[in-house]
Amino acid sequence: MKGIMLALGLFAVTNYCYAETAEEKGLSIAVEADKRDQGWKDQATTLKMILRNRHGDKTTREIRGIALEVAGDGDKTLIVFDTPRDVKGTAFLSYTHALEPDDQWLYLPALKRVKRISSSNKSGPFMGSEFAYEDISSQEVKKYKYKYIQDDKLDGRDVFINERYPQYQHSGYTRQVVWIDKAMYQPLKIEFYDRKGALLKTLTYHDYKKYLDKHWRPSRMEMMNHQTGKSTTLLWLSYKYSNGFSDRDFDRNSLKRAR
Repeated sequence: MKGIMLALGLFAVTNYCYAETAEEKGLSIAVEADKRDQGWKDQATTLKMILRNRHGDKTTREIRGIALEVAGDGDKTLIVFDTPRDVKGTAFLSYTHALEPDDQWLYLPALKRVKRISSSNKSGPFMGSEFAYEDISSQEVKKYKYKYIQDDKLDGRDVFINERYPQYQHSGYTRQVVWIDKAMYQPLKIEFYDRKGALLKTLTYHDYKKYLDKHWRPSRMEMMNHQTGKSTTLLWLSYKYSNGFSDRDFDRNSLKRAR
């Protein structure tokens, strides 16, 4: 009997020692999601951005984008606006970093100059949309601290609910709540809480498709600002991989070359 009790005691101690904390589980979910999405190398996209004010009036923009996966750091992204005429030729370049502030530049064709985005201004709206500059950079794992909340269902799909806390001192958010699909390890919904802790925006992802037999990408994203009543829709019209992009396609001169 003593032997049985000792074995049970050791089993309990072992389980206690290896039990994940909510923070550890939250981090492990984020790491697994990042791991599953590695290896796409480069990407070219076309999309539409639809801006709506609180009255429902809308403006549509046509956009091209290219991205480069960077080993050991965040991705590089170049976005070019093709329509309407008042923003045609505007280009945005972003170097995402895991721990350091992102490097971001905006080319304004009317002024014919490149403007560097201040590291303290990443919470500002991107081109009048409900997406902030910090929303459109790649979401590197080390940018946040994490906390697992619970398992749940969203629209009939099994999900993890994670909280993540931005480590960037100038972030516009105190925390984000993320619903992560258990099968794809991709987000289905994100709630953004402002610096006062109030719900600011909700982003939802729709109509995922698989590319390269591995990488899931949404066909539509909806960002709703609860405080202003404004919203932005991103319609992803195409994704193309294996384009052969290099660092040269993402240097500062590429902003002026983009037409």
